[in-house]
Amino acid sequence: MNKDMNDKKAGLIKKTPGYVMTMIVLLILLILSVLLAVTFGSVRIPFRDVYGVILYQLFGIGDASVYGSGKIYDVVCFIRLPRLMLSMAVGMGLAVCGVIMQAVVKNPLAEPYTLGISSGASLGATVAILLGVGARFGSNYVGVMAFLGAFGISIAVVALANIGGRATSVKLLLGGMALSSVCSSFSSFVVYFSSDNDALKNVTFWLMGSFAGASWENIAVVFPIVVLALLFFWSQYRNLNLMLLGDETAITLGTDLHRLRQVYLLVSAAVVGFVVYSSGTIGFVGLIIPHLVRMVFGTDHKKILPICALIGAIFLIWADVLCRIILPGMELPVGLLTSMIGAPCFIYLMVRKRYGFGGGDS
Repeated sequence: MNKDMNDKKAGLIKKTPGYVMTMIVLLILLILSVLLAVTFGSVRIPFRDVYGVILYQLFGIGDASVYGSGKIYDVVCFIRLPRLMLSMAVGMGLAVCGVIMQAVVKNPLAEPYTLGISSGASLGATVAILLGVGARFGSNYVGVMAFLGAFGISIAVVALANIGGRATSVKLLLGGMALSSVCSSFSSFVVYFSSDNDALKNVTFWLMGSFAGASWENIAVVFPIVVLALLFFWSQYRNLNLMLLGDETAITLGTDLHRLRQVYLLVSAAVVGFVVYSSGTIGFVGLIIPHLVRMVFGTDHKKILPICALIGAIFLIWADVLCRIILPGMELPVGLLTSMIGAPCFIYLMVRKRYGFGGGDS
């Protein structure tokens, strides 16, 4: 018993290659990504003008008549920069919540949408677009209904898992699958009887994820929530590491994970709900990035949480850029591109690699 526990602990705290250097490189890549991505778009704008607008807004450097107003100013400040900041926040949020979900249910195939969050969001968005439910919330009522659906289904899953005893990883997964099927069925029912073709196209595009509706108002809500959630989970790395060892081992070490597991799930659900509210459902980011990071850096959450956040931000920044420029004259849903990239990469990693998840090979 003691030998097994020591082996598991060794799997969690093993030395990882070049962690500090990796963090420095990723921070540099993130900064470079921000500086380069803002120059890409469907409208061709010279680099000088793009950076001229940014420098004028930040430091007041430049000609106000050129960089303080006009078409270039509008494109950079109200289209490109909001999309850039939102894609960064969403990438961070999905990657971090993917790490948390995998630890909470102790399953390397878990992702931010495991507990039926995507199906709940889909149901909320579908009834909002096709039936007009929630119109009282204003112009962004579709996102609000999606958030309510995502967070509501998460609370329902936790409540269902606690019926007949304490919630376990298996009960949470099964509850999520069951309620996800229920939400998907109701969404399909509403879509089947709808005759509004334009609304159906909007539902499809929204459910595939997009940053086209990015605004500074959305960013002011989503970005702080993602950063605060990252800091909260980072402060909980010891408990997250214990979750990978299992409940019995954690109890012998004096920690009861039952309450913590539910708190982490609800916090993650809230973060994912705000992500869905701002950008729709974007798959594979919260699955492939935690896998990749664990393969290289082990399972110590003190290390992998900030790394996943940075990689998630960089990945979605460039995914959004590709969605805007890959087909001239039109924009791809970002969720479609992440699935096209993520699925083959995930299959390759599963075939080529084995790595420890909670001290054992997975």
